[in-house]
Order: sequence, then structure tokens, then C-alpha cells
Amino acid sequence: MMEDKLLVFRSRRGSREALTRIYEKYKADLLLLAMGLLNDKAAAEDIVHDVFLSFVRNLDGFRLTGSLKGYLLTCTANHARNWNKAQRVRLRSAGADGGYGPPYESGGRAVADEPLETLVCNEQLEMLSGALAELPFEQREIVMLHLHGRMTFQAIGKAMQISTNTAKSRYRYGIDKLRVTLNGEVSECNQQTT
Repeated sequence: MMEDKLLVFRSRRGSREALTRIYEKYKADLLLLAMGLLNDKAAAEDIVHDVFLSFVRNLDGFRLTGSLKGYLLTCTANHARNWNKAQRVRLRSAGADGGYGPPYESGGRAVADEPLETLVCNEQLEMLSGALAELPFEQREIVMLHLHGRMTFQAIGKAMQISTNTAKSRYRYGIDKLRVTLNGEVSECNQQTT
């Protein structure tokens, strides 16, 4: 927290090193959140860049009152929500089915010592990504912010302008749907291998 305040202060004073440090420190977290919310690697990368550009443009008036990571995650979720709405409008106007975007593209493969471990890890990531894509955006957003962003339900509610109880219930419904979906896929996999 203190490091972030110092980095923001230095960034405001024109330090490129401080901005680079903020970017490097949080880029992976923001990208993972955006990819989890959108299921589209290219769009996720664009959103993360837009978030940082917006952060830099508004740096003079920015005051860090809480967690910088939480702030940037919230900005990323808001940008992803806007992109998702715009995508649905584009798909409707083009006569498409209104889905959530192209299938998940995995930019980085898991690194393991054994090829079998890599294959299993990639299959598990694909199953999780597919299950997340099936959740309504509002639930997916809260699940990702809470589990990956480690944000409290109170912080999520405040950022999304909903009650803490609404955040908790969306999370609970999302987790329940993930369990059902993933348990069904695991059962299918087990039946196919026997």
C-alpha cells in the first residue's frame, strides 16, 4: 500500500519508471480478470491498455484512497462490462446470436516438466474458462473480482454500486453454477475414459 502511494506520487511528478512499475506490478492481474470476464484475449489486452491509458491521463487528479490494485481491477471490470455491452449491440445489429465473443484463446501455456502435466493443466484451464463463459456477466464479474482480485464483497458492492448482500448472492449463484457445470464436465470426461 505504501509502495503504491509512492509510485502514484512519483508518477504524478513525471517518473516513467514509477509508471512502468505500476504497469508491470498489476498487468497480469488485470489481464487475467479481463480474459476471465470477456473470453477474448485480444479484447482483454485492449482493455488493460485502455485502463492504463485512462489512469495516466487522469493521474493529475487521482487520489489513492484505498488499494491501487482494487481500483485498477474495478476499472478493468467496468471497461469489460462496457465492451461486453457494445459487443452485444454489434452482434444484434449484425444479426448474430448475441453470444459472449469468440472462444477463449490461451496466450500463455502452462509450463511443466512433463508433457502429460502440461496437457492436463491446459485441459483444466479450458474447462474452467468454458464454465466461466457460461455464467451471466454480473456473476462472472463478482466471482473474478473476489477470487482473483481478492476484493471483499463490501469493496465489490461499493465499486459496482450494489449492496454487499447483492454481491454475495451473485457470487454464491455463480459459484453454484460453476460447481454444477464443472462437475458435469468432469463426469463426462470420466465416462469417456472408461
